[in-house]
Amino acid sequence: MKDKKQQQLQNNQFEELSLEKQQEILEKYDLESNTRKLGGVLKYIIYFGLMAFSLFQLYTAIFGQFPAQIQRTVHLGFGLVFIFFLFPASRKFSKTKIPWYDFILTAGALLIGSYWTINYTRLVQSLGSLESMDFIVGLLAVLLVLEASRRAVGLPITIIAAIFLVYAYLGPYFPAFMSHRGQSVDNIVNLMFYTTDGILGTPLAVSSTYIFAFLLFGAFLVKTGVGQYFNDLSVAVAGKLVGGPAKVAIFSSALQGTISGSSVANVVTSGAYTIPMMKSLGYKKEFAGAVEASSSTGGQLMPPIMGAAAFLMVEFIGRGVTYWDIAKAAAIPALLYFAGIWIMTHFEAKRLGLRGLTDDQMPDRREIFKKIYLILPIFLIIILMMVGVPVIHSALYGILACIVVGFINKDTKLGIKEILDALVDGARTALAVVAATACAGIIVGVVVKTGLGLSLATSLVKLAGGSILLTLFFVMIASLILGMGAPTTANYVITSTIAAPAIIALLAPDVAQSAVPIVVLLSAHFFVFYFGIIADITPPVALAAFAASGISGGDPIKTGIEASKLAIAAFIIPYMIVFSPTLLMIDTNLLEIVWVTLTALIGMISISAGVVGYWYRKVNWLERIFALGAGLLLIYPESMSDIIGLVLFGILLAIQLLTKEKKNPEAIAL
Repeated sequence: MKDKKQQQLQNNQFEELSLEKQQEILEKYDLESNTRKLGGVLKYIIYFGLMAFSLFQLYTAIFGQFPAQIQRTVHLGFGLVFIFFLFPASRKFSKTKIPWYDFILTAGALLIGSYWTINYTRLVQSLGSLESMDFIVGLLAVLLVLEASRRAVGLPITIIAAIFLVYAYLGPYFPAFMSHRGQSVDNIVNLMFYTTDGILGTPLAVSSTYIFAFLLFGAFLVKTGVGQYFNDLSVAVAGKLVGGPAKVAIFSSALQGTISGSSVANVVTSGAYTIPMMKSLGYKKEFAGAVEASSSTGGQLMPPIMGAAAFLMVEFIGRGVTYWDIAKAAAIPALLYFAGIWIMTHFEAKRLGLRGLTDDQMPDRREIFKKIYLILPIFLIIILMMVGVPVIHSALYGILACIVVGFINKDTKLGIKEILDALVDGARTALAVVAATACAGIIVGVVVKTGLGLSLATSLVKLAGGSILLTLFFVMIASLILGMGAPTTANYVITSTIAAPAIIALLAPDVAQSAVPIVVLLSAHFFVFYFGIIADITPPVALAAFAASGISGGDPIKTGIEASKLAIAAFIIPYMIVFSPTLLMIDTNLLEIVWVTLTALIGMISISAGVVGYWYRKVNWLERIFALGAGLLLIYPESMSDIIGLVLFGILLAIQLLTKEKKNPEAIAL
């Protein structure tokens, strides 16, 4: 039996998950994938309708956008129509037929999408004075957005938005620190659909421009075969290292994050390949799933193409901040995040005595590196953004580059059909984002109208007694709780409008909003952004970990706990960003950046050794305490703490080297 398994390994026949099983896991844990499979005429209506959605977005990206209300309502209308076509009202309902009531909802969505276009001049000139039909359409828009969000995004975000609407109406009845004079139903409807502060606000504006363009770019990139190439390249680079398959998972997930903003989708895409490989090498089910879940979740933090919330950050911060500024600021924190997982995995592999792949199991590296041109579109986008090309134009050039690369790649030749399919896939991917950003607009509108953001921020600071550390802790807990039920986009919208102001108030006291330093704004927004994302691996609701357990066969909660342990860096980095904004590479110099990054990496090594309990040999409990302490001191951005941390680290390293076990001649260094 053992010989048979060894032979299987030598042939590199890892039991990769079938496409059917991948889809099953996606539908279970990723609401966006739980769609109808329609045939007949409806299939073609949806296909060409989604294509029209993409063509509309491409037209406005190339030739200029329509007035804000028209651009956003048409975008919203497209999204709502196809959500009601494709997403059943319940998982239990048929996925091959559309019930009569969804056709009625679709008709309502068409009305919503065309109403501003037909009545633009009158509505602009009405100055908020609504006719009866205006009120009915506006109310219908609110209800349809809530229902579409429930279907495509989930019930929690719908409940949160509904609570905010109730709060807007019943303001006087809330506790003193939250109370306001209240808004009439007419005023709420006007705010939600006839201003650019509600449903048609900033989140939907970003969805209808930047986010859609990059989702389309991701769809074209997938058609070039880059997804499988990322897996092959990862094996070629990391396969022979200690615990090779786990490091392949980390490397592959970091790359996959450049084309997908979904943690669950990243898990299934790369995990279908890497998790069976890890299990075959000897990793436990839960650990194999945890490596993939923690790595895939970090994909949203990985420049140049991050999660949708990163595009929202550009608009929310304003002040001339570009997406390139956000991507650049995210680079070192993302490096530290994946370095932390890599180091933890390395020590675990050494503890278990796991080796990398053998020469027989490795692919032909020369053939793989010959296809390095497949990632040229990504490099092109980076260069274009660096030289100041607008984000949306960079995405368009990236799409053109994908088409060129697709023609070159003989394995996945990009023909007319593949290009049309990419247009459809991009639009399909955008549906849940449309629902999430429209629903998030409801929340933002209420916060802005009622002044709730300032009230809660002030209360949060008072609750923390003015302590920045305690305030950050409260914000972290709030972000994690919200992230358990809301997607990253909606989570970021809520926390950036309610919690981030509290951090800003403490970091820049007595400073007007318009005068707050950019680095302070970025620090506060990155803090909530990070914790909103890592909620995907934080039990009890850890969707990325649960999806990984569906592949590995491990226990979901144990997988989530292991993933949280592996991603311990993610719980530390946001605090580092606030206390040491040098990591964001703004208003600093190269020497400071190198020093802070180097001490942080050394700190990660020390913390990882303390958590895993292994370094060059097994680490006893006293050494683990010192290792954790040294790591925290090195991560804290202060000269004296760095010096003490380095001294402790040096002592621990010397002890480890002097008392280490005999070196395994087959092991390969980190």
